[in-house]
Amino acid sequence: MCGIVGYIGHRDAYPIILKGLQRLEYRGYDSAGIALYDGKELNISKTKGKVKDLKTRLENEISTKGKVGIGHTRWATHGVPNDVNSHPHYSNSGNLVIIHNGIIENYGTIKKELIQRGYTFTSETDTEVLVNLIEDVKKQEDVKLGKAVQIALNQTVGAYAIAVFDKTKPDEIVVARLGSPLAIGIGDDEFFIASDASPFIEYTTDAIYLEDGEMAVVRRGKDVKVREIQNDKLVAPYIQKLQLNLEQIEKNGFDHFMLKEIYEQPKAITDTYRGRMLVEQGLIKMAGVDDNLEKFLNAKRIVIVACGTSWHAGLVAEYIFEDLARIPVEVEYASEFRYRNPVIDKDDVLIAISQSGETADTMAAIKLAKQKGAFVFGVCNVVGSSISRETHAGAYTHAGPEIGVASTKAFTTQITVLSLIALKLAKAKGTINNTDFHYYLQELEIIPDKITKALESNEHIKAVAEKYKESANFLYLGRGFNFPVALEGALKLKEISYIHAEGYPAAEMKHGPIALIDEQMPVVVIATKKGHYDKVVSNIQEIKSRKGKIIGIVTEGDENVRELADYVIEIPDSTEAFTPLLTTIPLQLLSYHIAVMLGKNVDQPRNLAKSVTVE
Repeated sequence: MCGIVGYIGHRDAYPIILKGLQRLEYRGYDSAGIALYDGKELNISKTKGKVKDLKTRLENEISTKGKVGIGHTRWATHGVPNDVNSHPHYSNSGNLVIIHNGIIENYGTIKKELIQRGYTFTSETDTEVLVNLIEDVKKQEDVKLGKAVQIALNQTVGAYAIAVFDKTKPDEIVVARLGSPLAIGIGDDEFFIASDASPFIEYTTDAIYLEDGEMAVVRRGKDVKVREIQNDKLVAPYIQKLQLNLEQIEKNGFDHFMLKEIYEQPKAITDTYRGRMLVEQGLIKMAGVDDNLEKFLNAKRIVIVACGTSWHAGLVAEYIFEDLARIPVEVEYASEFRYRNPVIDKDDVLIAISQSGETADTMAAIKLAKQKGAFVFGVCNVVGSSISRETHAGAYTHAGPEIGVASTKAFTTQITVLSLIALKLAKAKGTINNTDFHYYLQELEIIPDKITKALESNEHIKAVAEKYKESANFLYLGRGFNFPVALEGALKLKEISYIHAEGYPAAEMKHGPIALIDEQMPVVVIATKKGHYDKVVSNIQEIKSRKGKIIGIVTEGDENVRELADYVIEIPDSTEAFTPLLTTIPLQLLSYHIAVMLGKNVDQPRNLAKSVTVE
């Protein structure tokens, strides 16, 4: 949710931390701050706004010298975005400074106790409470910083990733995590700290990902010491080789990361099925499924849990699993699943979907399902993420880094992975014959080429966006496999343009939404020549008779809808199960162009963050 970055070593810390914050700004961008230690003084600068605002202020305000420092880019939880609530926060003595991603739920009680001991507070944040608790423990217990952090965290309830620096012990930074990600990059007598690996990828490919409930003391000239927070047990850290490269996290000539990632989808889907889908041999190889095939085949049902765009991918998967593999599927919002008493048993398979692999509600749903004895399978994009470690088995998408807050290639690669699983299970169960199985493999193999063709409509979609950019509301309609795409299209428009939009099953229009339709209402209708095409055409005629403005997403060559619609956007023909991989493309581009024309910050829409690691 927030972005954490730190450095200790032989280089100047400031340029490393500043660049790291710029790369992590997709995680939070309502305020930012840096603390640098120049060998004598701890210099802190922080401000409401973006990292560029911090840079302007900081370079006129404090010394940027020093070989150690920490930085933070914030997505506000406790306290409104302003200069005072921005991180870093320092203790009453001024010796300790902290950055924090997460929420300390019992901060109110702790704050009252600290006030009784004479502590004062300037911000509304739980983070300032935490750093003063650490200082109080350090003073009362007469212990070193690492031990003080450990004792203090055992008194807190909530989620966190933190980095703490003590200017009286300038050769170390103490870090810890519970529920929020934290990585330690290991260089040559230098260490990097970050929420993910993007801030330090050009310096090292060796990283330690802390597990939940772990802390580490990162000390200059020493090995990293990792221990469990609760029981003080030393842990042998696993040093992982990173697959990320610098080119993947740059824009490469595109105006925005979102547009770059829309255009990366043909490659991302190819990378996702490469090595798994062997078309000529008629095989799908997925170790996580192969090793647990009986659990899938014997499952009474599959429960899919996810949030946001990943939930929409789960809805598409529901159609695909039930249609091909004939396994009952339920799709749950992870945020609701965890707060009721779901009926889950050992014969259920739970599939958890998350781009980041760190979504707090999805993590909680996984833990709940495991407690009830279910087999839990993860689908995520980030290697080494919490979900990939917490689940029994899983499959990575290979979308590459997705920096834009509004998911695009994550959605299509999730559908690709889930389609492969459904096809594999269908073949194993005998619910599709060999001829159909080969047909689906061949169709999925050429989806990237068809997406490339769909992207050729970009300029036409831009013209449609120009026509409707001032609309106050949009309605998105789809049926069958494309109903979830209607939901996803509406979400994309809401996320980045701030235009109100709703997605509905086309047949449900008559049960309420039709009352909204007039000559001011653009209605985006997914009307491919598959499934219930004639029914959708009838829905279009109903909209037309009420003077609604129709934007049709149609199969190339369709003349029926063209005669009725105000605008049509064509996509290549495909089997119905895979049409969501194509129909979503023009909806992504439409949202993108409308947002750009309205002057919105496409990659960093207001109030949103890429990875929701807090409740």
